[in-house]
Amino acid sequence: MDVLSDVVAVTRTGRPRSARVRWHAPWGQEFASVPGSAGFQVILRGSCWLLPPDAEPVPLLAGDVVFLPHGSGHTLADSPDRLVTAPACGPDDHGPYDAYASDDVDRSGDGGPVTVVLCGAYRLDPSRAHPLLLTLPDMVHLPAHPHRHPELRSAVELLASELDNPRPGTDALVPGLLDILLLYILRIWFDEQPARGNTTGWAAALNDPPVAAALHAIHRDPAAPWTVAGLAEEAGLSRAPFAKRFAALVGQPPLGYLTWWRMTTAARLLRTSDAPLRSIATQVGYTSEFAFAHAFKRAHGTAPGTYRRSVRPAAAAPAPEPQMLL
Repeated sequence: MDVLSDVVAVTRTGRPRSARVRWHAPWGQEFASVPGSAGFQVILRGSCWLLPPDAEPVPLLAGDVVFLPHGSGHTLADSPDRLVTAPACGPDDHGPYDAYASDDVDRSGDGGPVTVVLCGAYRLDPSRAHPLLLTLPDMVHLPAHPHRHPELRSAVELLASELDNPRPGTDALVPGLLDILLLYILRIWFDEQPARGNTTGWAAALNDPPVAAALHAIHRDPAAPWTVAGLAEEAGLSRAPFAKRFAALVGQPPLGYLTWWRMTTAARLLRTSDAPLRSIATQVGYTSEFAFAHAFKRAHGTAPGTYRRSVRPAAAAPAPEPQMLL
């Protein structure tokens, strides 16, 4: 798997949630800060304003996409000076709809102009947040443009259609479409960074062919007996220049990132599978179960078996659904 695909697969937990909401002016809705979550807002019809707590209001038009990778608090409103008095929505609120409501959620004002928003949330694993996500700003705004991001617009249209008209298979389609939406948002943002002069960090790493080749090799086969020389060969560079280049862009040495990714992958396998510890050790590059357990405890502060029991205390019981931000 490539880096972006792995980041979504490993860091997202539970089922993402989404719904269409229709507001009639005047209106305003505050969204609480939710650490450990990422939210999105897609303007499907009309226009509104995004009101960040510590920044200038941002006008949003139909087709605009806003991604909040760190669960930052914000407000949507029909006017930049709208005073919002209603309680902020949070993850513990049981909104008046489920994840795949067959009708729009209608938040009526006084019958003024209508704004329709596709809003949603992803639960992330705060204990193993990928550094790629940590480098994102508090808000990623992708303005609508008739000749840009056609794949993102298609994903939004498909998702909105499933929410509007649920049919057999919708329960399986919607989470997949939400993951697709997230991947398109991340892909577009990272692709656009070199044009904006951002030449450091993960944006530069993913757009740097040698470093990207090494990252993809690690993610494609984390169990391989990688060495710095072997990864440098994948990158097409000699050992020393590669190691320096990788550390400068990724933020840690090649083998340091390899170990971090192996332990992150192991934690996911312990959470989501019943595979024995020996099998998991092999999948992340350890021939000895003892060596794997030692490395895992050093990374996570607990033994693999104890970790598995703590994150899956009742394996037979279904995990509770995360609540929407609205």
